[in-house]
Amino acid sequence: MDQAIRLLNQSLEITERIGDVPTQAMALWGLGHLAEQQGEYTKAISYLQPALEILQRLKSPDAESVSASLDRVMGVMGNS
Repeated sequence: MDQAIRLLNQSLEITERIGDVPTQAMALWGLGHLAEQQGEYTKAISYLQPALEILQRLKSPDAESVSASLDRVMGVMGNS
């Protein structure tokens, strides 16, 4: 999992540098998913929220899935 996080962070840095916004959103989503899997819910939200905002702005159908992930994480946090 550490290697996946490292690679996604590298992808995020590159996509930010070159302005590839859709791929940036996917990297954020992936990082959010991994943070959720590790029980780091605050960190997951910090990745999922901007991913959702980007995908909604782009009118991407992936926005629904990211929104569901964000809702799930927020629900877990609300129950803890």
